[in-house]
Amino acid sequence: MCSTCGCSEGARTAISNVEGSRTAANHEVPHPHEHQHDHLHPHEHDRGGGAHEHTHPHSEEAYRTIRLEQDILAKNKRLAERNRGWFEGREIFAVNLMSAPGAGKTTLLERTIRDLGGELMISVIEGDQETLRDAERIRTAGARAIQINTGTGCHLDADMLSRALRELDPPPRSVVMIENVGNLVCPALFDLGEAARVVIMSVTEGEDKPLKYPHMFRAADAMILSKADLLPHLEFDLERCVEYAHRVNPRLSVFELSATRGTGLDSWYKWLRARGVS
Repeated sequence: MCSTCGCSEGARTAISNVEGSRTAANHEVPHPHEHQHDHLHPHEHDRGGGAHEHTHPHSEEAYRTIRLEQDILAKNKRLAERNRGWFEGREIFAVNLMSAPGAGKTTLLERTIRDLGGELMISVIEGDQETLRDAERIRTAGARAIQINTGTGCHLDADMLSRALRELDPPPRSVVMIENVGNLVCPALFDLGEAARVVIMSVTEGEDKPLKYPHMFRAADAMILSKADLLPHLEFDLERCVEYAHRVNPRLSVFELSATRGTGLDSWYKWLRARGVS
């Protein structure tokens, strides 16, 4: 699972406020990442006329790998349920924003905070491997932010979120936006305790992303097609992309918008207002 996409054993996280001071000690990511591979090894044997190559599975190793993945997700699920109860008890609407790197998550958050900050109390938890850049951008836009740096980790998990929430301490009846690490694979596997999941897909990525990464789109409640102002300059089939997305997830809400130009934001804001608490 995680070891195949960049996470490594002993990965460490740090939670920082936007001034850059570390407000929580580094902790090891609360799931062990063992080296995993397919355990299919070529072997050469002299069978009277030359080498013969074959592969064989190591069933015991495969079993341990599967069991490890089950244990990781089960522990995360328990912690996510605690987070969910914490949010519900305070009437906080939590949104998990997921995308590939560069799809426009932070730009959309900046625009949303500036446009809705007067009616929705919004705070943000930022997830990146390194730097405080996105949290600083959010603070400049007018919202409180906490940065989680995952090091080599490729996603946020429920324990990281819990520790960040203790530092952020969002007020009751507010909105918490969680900007996950840029990755279209692992973030979909890890429940954080959020009330809604939104996948952001830039129109520069190609319309077939929902078919290539179906678990991400299947796990989402809404899909935002960002950078729509670039459509006249691209060979991007908008209708086909939406069809692919609904083929994977028929209940998916779809919003086409440009955060930089301000077009198409009304539907996104309507969706957010209907679920957020003012």
